Amino acid sequence: MTEQNLLQGPIHAVHVELGATFAPFGGWEMPVSYAGTVGEHTAVRTTVGLFDVSHLGKATVKGSGAAAFVNSALTNDLGRIRPGKAQYTLCCTPKGGVIDDLIAYYVSDDEIFLVPNAANTATVVAELRKVAPEGVTVTDEHRGYAVFAVQGPKSAEVLTKLGLPTDMEYMAYEDAEWDGRPVRVCRTGYTGEHGYELLPKWDDAEAVFRALVAEVEAAGGQAAGLGARDTLRTEMGYPLHGHELSLDISPLQARTGWAVGWKKPEFWGKAALEQEKAAGPRRLLLGLKALDRGVLRQGQSVLRDGEPVGETTSGTFSPSLKIGIALALLDTDAGINPGDEVEVDVRGRRLRCEVVKPPFVETRTA
Repeated sequence: MTEQNLLQGPIHAVHVELGATFAPFGGWEMPVSYAGTVGEHTAVRTTVGLFDVSHLGKATVKGSGAAAFVNSALTNDLGRIRPGKAQYTLCCTPKGGVIDDLIAYYVSDDEIFLVPNAANTATVVAELRKVAPEGVTVTDEHRGYAVFAVQGPKSAEVLTKLGLPTDMEYMAYEDAEWDGRPVRVCRTGYTGEHGYELLPKWDDAEAVFRALVAEVEAAGGQAAGLGARDTLRTEMGYPLHGHELSLDISPLQARTGWAVGWKKPEFWGKAALEQEKAAGPRRLLLGLKALDRGVLRQGQSVLRDGEPVGETTSGTFSPSLKIGIALALLDTDAGINPGDEVEVDVRGRRLRCEVVKPPFVETRTA
């Protein structure tokens, strides 16, 4: 998409008012930062940050046996959870590539609510519609709901001040109300911190967001943009579709095989993934910590003894560690393990890195 036809979320004007800078992402014009990425990142790690991620897709699968149908398509096993719980899962091709990674909310046996990535929503919906049994409808609700993420040690404090529920298990959700407006409150997030994601109606988004901003600032936190979202998720080693997952990068290569219900009788890509699992993936995702000064980026060659052994999929400066970090797909036949040293070609300069298994910093989602 060009800058002229980028989509905008329901509170674009509020972001302008807050002084945000913007950039295109997944076909949407997104706030990158307000007061600076490092400060926003630090707020999430130490107090609380507020993200508008309304660009994320939303879709509802409804009808008799909707849960069973979704379970036959997506990788994870919905039989492991119950109504009121959410699950990370993947939508794969018959060859085992990843169309998208998404969250499935188990509403009932006859209703599953999906949150795919922005750019992949239409594809996920179309693929499900193609094979949906009679009586099951798949509805694209991309502009039906906003999504706000309240993340950090003081996230529960913020929600409590607004009268919203916080006492729930990780990957659970409750349907609540704020000021007479329905809001789905989910114990999920993309930062590695204790946090929540709120789904109000699209038309209620501005009122809910302004109330959240007030309480977040009162708690010593701040609004955060796409820049901090990326540094936070990279420190956790969380995959981003188009980087660590894609049509060419399988769940096994990205170390998300834990989100595959291997014992299920069927899901899209099952045969291909079972074959890959038996043979062993040809490459695996690992982390890199820079030992020299420099910032790592996506698409840089990883070398050992001068020979290419992989490529970076994401890279950034870690505000928590104050060094360059990256995620990289490394060839398994190269025999590289955590603790080994490699080099990354950064515009012709060799940057020494230590191989590590993510996360780079402690996870505190509980």
